[in-house]
Amino acid sequence: MTERLRRVARALISVSDKSGLVEFARALAASGVELISTGGTRKALADAGVGVLDVSEVTGFPEIMDGRVKTLHPKIHGGLLAIRDNADHAAAMRSHGIEPIDLLVVSLYPFEATVAKGADFDTCIENIDIGGPAMIRAAAKNHAEVAVVVDPADYAVVLAELRQHGGATTLALRRKLAAKAYARTGVYDAAISNWFADQLSDAAPAFRAIGGHLIEPLRYGENPHQSAAFYGTSDLRLGVATARQVQGKQLSYNNINDTDAAYECVAEFDPQRTAACVIVKHANPCGAAEGASLIEAYRKALACDPVSAFGGIVAVNRKLDAEAARAITDIFTEVIIAPEASEEAIAVVGAKKNLRLLIAGGLPDPRAAGMTVKSVAGGLLVQSRDNAVVDDMKLEVVTRRAPTNAELTDLAFAFRVAKHVKSNTIVYAKDRATVGIGAGQMSRVDSARIAARKAEDAAQAAGLKAPLTKGSVVASDAFFPFADGLLAAVEAGATAVIQPGGSVRDDEVIKAADDHGIAMVFTGTRHFRH
Repeated sequence: MTERLRRVARALISVSDKSGLVEFARALAASGVELISTGGTRKALADAGVGVLDVSEVTGFPEIMDGRVKTLHPKIHGGLLAIRDNADHAAAMRSHGIEPIDLLVVSLYPFEATVAKGADFDTCIENIDIGGPAMIRAAAKNHAEVAVVVDPADYAVVLAELRQHGGATTLALRRKLAAKAYARTGVYDAAISNWFADQLSDAAPAFRAIGGHLIEPLRYGENPHQSAAFYGTSDLRLGVATARQVQGKQLSYNNINDTDAAYECVAEFDPQRTAACVIVKHANPCGAAEGASLIEAYRKALACDPVSAFGGIVAVNRKLDAEAARAITDIFTEVIIAPEASEEAIAVVGAKKNLRLLIAGGLPDPRAAGMTVKSVAGGLLVQSRDNAVVDDMKLEVVTRRAPTNAELTDLAFAFRVAKHVKSNTIVYAKDRATVGIGAGQMSRVDSARIAARKAEDAAQAAGLKAPLTKGSVVASDAFFPFADGLLAAVEAGATAVIQPGGSVRDDEVIKAADDHGIAMVFTGTRHFRH
């Protein structure tokens, strides 16, 4: 690919994001570039003393309809789309008085930000850009002639290239900018179309667009031979994508995935009601607990499976304090994520230079609507987020014995955690802490047995005479297809069960519970997680 230099003599600038605008435009003007602009951009430049033509001076037509129509004109689009060495194009330009535009700089109306602020329908509609995307696509199509900039981060790159090549741009840069331009309009249109689908309560629109902006390229994916990058979407859900990394080395693909799993789980616990901590390993909680303080919650969570917690992710639902930070940093931990952190806690974590500390600024709402996406060969699986919360469910007692108040508290706790464990899931809990977790097994009875075995290992490590599953409750993310899974939990020492119900063998399972004096409640809600 040759350089194919194209000199920049005229530039059209129309931006909603004014960051770096004046400095960039001033540098262009100083190099002899004629500037054209619109509305607020033209005013900002004129107020800064930068010479600029109003777009109406170029088109000979005023802005109309509250600015909806201003750049949709042949003298603009002809200047962007004309192939300079095409004789027919050149003749058309001469005939109609069209001058070429060599550089287009556009940042689109802030539709995504407007939606994020909770603006009403009409305000969101007015923040859908029309002229901007049209110009961007025109300039990007004609990138052999025109450079198009959609991101202020590229201002310095363009100026450097103009300096290096005597006021011209190279084809290599124009192609790179064009690719970015199409991606930007794609993400913009995706945000609009998904917003419309939400407004219409359309869970399955005929076309579904997914888009995001690069947060950072990653060293590799799940494995070193896989490439990866981290993208943010217009869904401004608080969590790892919006968090500020205070310290530590770059997050890996697996770190990000696991940290998201940990923070979504800990968000199930209202910080106004209780302190909570969740420890995650390989996207599954290996310990979760509530406590009067974060350090108490952390120690209870750690006791569930201290072996798996080594090298894990720790999420807390309250401001990280120094006492909890000291306890967490006593063992090797990959990431800590919290809504806030005290300066003393930040200093404590700072002693571990590789430990990542993320400050999310708040907790995601477990009840909030949203969308999750998973790729499959040749397609996408799109579904609404699992925003069912056990506190909102009507629990049905189906056994002769009803659970005690203490059991009910632990049952609700266990079901909160089970929602975030890979299926098939069994969670044993006691005193608002997990004491055994079985995740991702092909049969539910295996999950029950593995969870019980891990509880035995934890008890042995702690020097206890018996595992904490004795006198615990148990949660199952889906119904028991046979009584064997329930009986495995009974054998482990569980006294009460929470499960969705709905099996053709529910009567058999209920009878087994009654035969062993077990209390059982149905939620009517399943929490499969694959």
